Amino acid sequence: MTGASTTDKPSWKDAASRDLVLNSGDRYALFVRGEGAYLWDDEGRRYLDFLGGIAVVSLGHAHPAFVEAAATQAATLTHVSNYFATPPQLALAAQLKRLAGTGPEGRVYFGNSGAEANEAAFKLARLHAGADRPRILALKDAFHGRTMGTLALTGKPYMQAPFEPMVPGVEFLDSTVEALEAAMDDRVAALFVEPIKGEAGVIELPEGYLAAAREITARHGALLIVDEIQTGAGRTGAWFAFQHAGITPDAITVAKGIGNGIPIGALITFGAAGELFYPGTHGSTFGGNALATAVSSAVLSEIERAGLVENAAVRGAQVREAVTATGSDLVEGCRGQGLLVGVALRHPVAKAVVAAAQEHGLIVNAANDSTIRLAPPLTIGDVEIDEFQDLFGKALRTVEDALLLDENHPTPEVSA
Repeated sequence: MTGASTTDKPSWKDAASRDLVLNSGDRYALFVRGEGAYLWDDEGRRYLDFLGGIAVVSLGHAHPAFVEAAATQAATLTHVSNYFATPPQLALAAQLKRLAGTGPEGRVYFGNSGAEANEAAFKLARLHAGADRPRILALKDAFHGRTMGTLALTGKPYMQAPFEPMVPGVEFLDSTVEALEAAMDDRVAALFVEPIKGEAGVIELPEGYLAAAREITARHGALLIVDEIQTGAGRTGAWFAFQHAGITPDAITVAKGIGNGIPIGALITFGAAGELFYPGTHGSTFGGNALATAVSSAVLSEIERAGLVENAAVRGAQVREAVTATGSDLVEGCRGQGLLVGVALRHPVAKAVVAAAQEHGLIVNAANDSTIRLAPPLTIGDVEIDEFQDLFGKALRTVEDALLLDENHPTPEVSA
């Protein structure tokens, strides 16, 4: 009896196809290690990570502050339940209130993800509504999550269609002050907004929109709830993107970058909104456990200690310059703030650019057919940006060459 050939050994792609739910489609690589802004796959190849787990890995991979906090807390206390308090939970709540500027009236609810934070915000709006405020407003093309509640807030009909009927009461508006003024009345419970629509292609709200939204919602007694899942934790060059507008919302939701990869989300309230929840109205078994809150607190402390909020503003400008410096005719321009950057393309070939970038050792993301999303660790510096410019330029040239070939010869086609 002879041994099986090594070629008969199932690959990780076979295992993924066989064992994982197909909601994410094909996986592009098997990553086994990370350090700083770099990832290594199962074959030992190194990649520059300019996606950061979709704006999650604020400190980079395996940062010592993250590792130490996780190891220390895991060896001390991981979970007890929310019938009890723990020191890390209380410390993180106070830290988030301070960074968000809630003042003493602010309160924090902990969940395990951005979707859970937005679910809590949806419930907050319902508690504020009573029988007299049945309407909730959200923006077209916004993204607030994939649970049934947050999907109802997500202004993307193609995402909602397979799961209809949606939770009722949500209306979608164009992202203009005029549309908001026309829709608002005293029957509106809340307005949900993303300061930057990340999943829509890193689209910023119009200049002055948040300030106007604050005035309009306050005038009608509606809550202003700002989804900071992608934009929080310093990514835009402020701790939270709403702070660029100089406003005070009624609540914000955070997740992603506050945990550097450990699952955590939070709803942070301002003023009287913090009094809306009462015992029994919401809960989460794992939300706010000692391990997640200890790690998140360490992540935020390191962002603050290392000046990474300021670094995001400075390095974001450099990344935009690096995109321009590639000289690619494919690039139409850049959108976003800080280190949440959308590279607008002149042709719908974003998926082809992502594939070419990976071939050259760079991880980026196609937010839509014509936009590349960049969300690298907040720790990046000159070395990583120079390497990004080189690798991204190569990826763009690869796609440009394929487009030229496709123009002169009908096949092969460029995948978009």
